[in-house]
Order: sequence, then C-alpha cells, then structure tokens
Amino acid sequence: MRTTLTIDDDVLERLHKEASRARVSFKTVVNRALRLGLDRLRPSRSRQPFRQRTFRLGYPPSTSLDKALQLAAVLEDEEVARKLELRK
Repeated sequence: MRTTLTIDDDVLERLHKEASRARVSFKTVVNRALRLGLDRLRPSRSRQPFRQRTFRLGYPPSTSLDKALQLAAVLEDEEVARKLELRK
C-alpha cells in the first residue's frame, strides 16, 4: 500500500544509513523500524508477572523488626561473640 509520510531529517538520515549498512531497500528498513516500534508500544501479554522470592532472615524473635538498627546491633553483637569464641 502506498501512503505519504513526513519523516524528520535526522530520522531519514538514520534510515538511509541503516539501509546502506544492511544492504537492503529503504522500504524494508522503514517497515522493519515501524514493526519494531509498534511492537514496543504494546506490552506483551505473554510475559509472566514479576514475583519476588522471599527468604527467612533468621532474626532473633526477641527483636522487633520495626527497629532495624536494634536488630543490626543484636546480629553484630552475636557475630563478635562468635568470633571471640573461635579464638579461645
């Protein structure tokens, strides 16, 4: 099908360079570029929704998770005590 388009000069130059580089016709490059662009406009429906895997942290139950600094201090103290115990 024939149609008339107004293509910006910079886009036209890129299309001509791509046609020359790929050694294909200008028409082929324009159709390829349009297909790629249209495919990106519409999200793929076959894509699975993102799911984040979760892991148990093994935190001490006596520590409130709302107080992250307190939890970090408890874990650090336990690690220091473990290292000191190894040196004996």
